Amino acid sequence: MDKKLKAGILGGTGMVGQRFIALLENHPWIEVTTIAASPRSAGKTYEEAVGGRWKMDTPMPKAVKSIIVKNVNEIDDVASGVDFVFSAVDMTKEEIRKIEEAYAKTETPVVSNNSAHRWTPDVPMVIPEVNPEHMDVIASQKKRLGTSRGFIAVKPNCSIQSYAPVLAAWKEFEPYEVVASTYQAISGAGKTFADWPEMEGNIIPYIGGEEEKSEKEPLRIFGEVKDGVIVPAEEPLIACQCIRVPVLNGHTATVSVKFRKNPSKEQLVEALRKFRGLPQELSLPSAPKQFIQYLEEDNRPQVSLDVDFENGMGISVGRLREDTIYDWKFVGLSHNTVRGAAGGALLCAELLRAKGFIERK
Repeated sequence: MDKKLKAGILGGTGMVGQRFIALLENHPWIEVTTIAASPRSAGKTYEEAVGGRWKMDTPMPKAVKSIIVKNVNEIDDVASGVDFVFSAVDMTKEEIRKIEEAYAKTETPVVSNNSAHRWTPDVPMVIPEVNPEHMDVIASQKKRLGTSRGFIAVKPNCSIQSYAPVLAAWKEFEPYEVVASTYQAISGAGKTFADWPEMEGNIIPYIGGEEEKSEKEPLRIFGEVKDGVIVPAEEPLIACQCIRVPVLNGHTATVSVKFRKNPSKEQLVEALRKFRGLPQELSLPSAPKQFIQYLEEDNRPQVSLDVDFENGMGISVGRLREDTIYDWKFVGLSHNTVRGAAGGALLCAELLRAKGFIERK
């Protein structure tokens, strides 16, 4: 690439926005040139706007410290200086739908971490290794929006990343019923222990909206493109419970699966280890070389040991064993703010660039 794409971050002062900025430091294809946030942050340098709320383990990149934050609601001004935007705005769903469409209509592609457009029929919701063909609906979306290059693409919820790719790897064995429980880190709520001290030593058995997302979003990912929209799959049927646990980063899932075919453990493990997709074939900058690792030890995967596998972009699976009611059960682990949020959206953007959907203005 002769020149890097200019990216804007909408909602750049929040935790996911900060993760985007951290991941994009020294990116070979993309540079952050614009940061937009709420009116109260507008006019300040990024360093001033964030203040003491920088939540990443790595220091704030020097290249963004002096960027003057723009008002996210001044759409034409923000869009004029970028080739595309990442969206991590903190608004109501209706507000997010409107503002993301408004950016797309300025001929600015939007790659969103938000849930507002995940069920818009002509908006692709993509795990790049699993359903890149869903990007084909962008042509229909552009017709609806009246744009030539502007569109919206989204990544799915963080809670499904630790088991949906596993089910995709096992597609040939026809999984048709799944029971999952997810144990979700506090960073999924945009929190650290410093600002959510009541989570220390605590478990909360409810996360608003997560169970419905965890049960339904995989079906949209496993669906197909028909007549310019995504038609969700009918199987596997998924029942899920979502629990908040005292972990900073890393969503763990315990999952039981029924198959129509009768795979052996060896077949299931081999399918995980060999599973790869378009990001690996294209050697995209953020793509993990090994998408899913299988760990043989009885006490793995563990958050403290495995959450950063492949720089947080890989999935870790272990404890695959026969189930007394279902066929097989396993434990999965994914990094919720990397693969599950900003990193997953970044990989989507890289794939959109590779497929020609995002270009320099």
